[in-house]
Amino acid sequence: MKKLFNYTLITVVTLLTLACDQDFDDINTNRVDPTSLSPLFLLNQGILDMRYREGTQTLQDLSYNFGIVQQIITPFGSSLAGANYNQLNLSNSQIIWQNTYRNALKNIVDAVEKSREDPLFANLHQSARIWKAYAFMVLTDNYGDVPYFQGGRGFIDQIVDPVYDTQEAIYADILKELEEATAALNPSNPTASSEILYGGSVEKWRKFGYSLMLRAAMRLTKVDPARAQLFVTKAVAGGLISANSENAVLRNTSVFNNHIGVHLGAREKANYYLTAPFVNHLKDSNDPRLRSISIRHVGATNGTTQTVNRITRDPALQIGMPMGHDDVSINTVLAANGVVSLWDFSQANIYTVLKIDAPQFFVTFAQTQLLLAEAAVRGWVQGNPSIYFATAIRANMEQMAQYDSDASVSEADIVSYIANNPLMTGRELEQINTEYWIASFLDGTELFANFRRSGYPLLQKNPYAGAEITGDFIRSMPYPDSERVVNNANLQSALSRQGPNNLDRRVWWDRP
Repeated sequence: MKKLFNYTLITVVTLLTLACDQDFDDINTNRVDPTSLSPLFLLNQGILDMRYREGTQTLQDLSYNFGIVQQIITPFGSSLAGANYNQLNLSNSQIIWQNTYRNALKNIVDAVEKSREDPLFANLHQSARIWKAYAFMVLTDNYGDVPYFQGGRGFIDQIVDPVYDTQEAIYADILKELEEATAALNPSNPTASSEILYGGSVEKWRKFGYSLMLRAAMRLTKVDPARAQLFVTKAVAGGLISANSENAVLRNTSVFNNHIGVHLGAREKANYYLTAPFVNHLKDSNDPRLRSISIRHVGATNGTTQTVNRITRDPALQIGMPMGHDDVSINTVLAANGVVSLWDFSQANIYTVLKIDAPQFFVTFAQTQLLLAEAAVRGWVQGNPSIYFATAIRANMEQMAQYDSDASVSEADIVSYIANNPLMTGRELEQINTEYWIASFLDGTELFANFRRSGYPLLQKNPYAGAEITGDFIRSMPYPDSERVVNNANLQSALSRQGPNNLDRRVWWDRP
């Protein structure tokens, strides 16, 4: 009897268990949190992440890239030190590395892989390949040799100690990827209207891809001019960005902010200033863009007195901060510069170009026309360099209105500036790349890269006495200390090819 009872109990328990198991998968499926992300979502996040996730991530641009090219500077040290003193500040110099690998590329590489075999994402796959090329250009232009072929694959392939590839190999593959992906875009394939860069427009993505190819090719002018010319020719034949409406731009909102604007409008409002070389250049050439991008709090004696009632945008009253001073030594040159304190110098306008919803540009019509002008001067493409040059100036001045209607440049001012600044024989490369300097305002990596590539504008060395560099300008960003901990063997291999891990190290395409 006892035995019969035990068998009955076992049977009941078994039936109950089977009954529970029957719906186990359905009951325990999380219907709220996603287990797999759409390639579209991943690409959109990868686009957003290339302009950072929050304000402090802008400090590499603010403390290094903008300062190296002498457009925006701070006299303050400590956590803000960088190009203002030509000194190493690892907390700022590693930000682009960390953000691009940890945030942007993690999503972009995943988008490329997830869309590879899905016909519904055939065009998005090619767009993701193009955006991946853009992201890796940002990385390698700042740091030199970087993990590329194995980079960003930690989640997919569990590669936690990726090999550093040479910048020469990286650029060869970037050009190959841009050529293949751009050519493979097909208007007959499905498109994604909610993709945030171009709304899935095949035509605009194609023009962006070829314009990025032109930029990548022009990086090689010093080290491989034959290859540069070859891909410049391919880019032009493919079709380039031909209007401001085709610019690659991140359209920020009150939710998805311009984080440089947020940072300079709040925590760092009183700390960063337009430089004397930049302001003086714009004033000397009567450049109407100065009114679009600059404000000055006349008579401000500290941060709290930088009030709205003190603001002037009058170009004649703008005063840039001289290079080479800290927050103490700057006091010795105030009277000579016509200001009462360091807080009285001109700043980037947080009400126009740096509103929290101001757009941020990746590749523009103006930049593309300027590169075309240089290529034409070199005899690599057909066309009149002077026409490309004038078209670029107009494009950038008209682009100002996309920041805010109050930043727009009048037609009369555009015509006058172009007429008074023609391209001059013997000075073409200087003029073209000095205009590129202006047209790339607030695009830190591109400013830093083209300055090293072209050697223009002609800037004087930052005279700060405590500089830690041996040359006139910082040439690249050092690798993060974290790489010594997690990937030291591959890091040391890369340094053996390139030289010491310091601010003097030149990347492959940057030659004297």
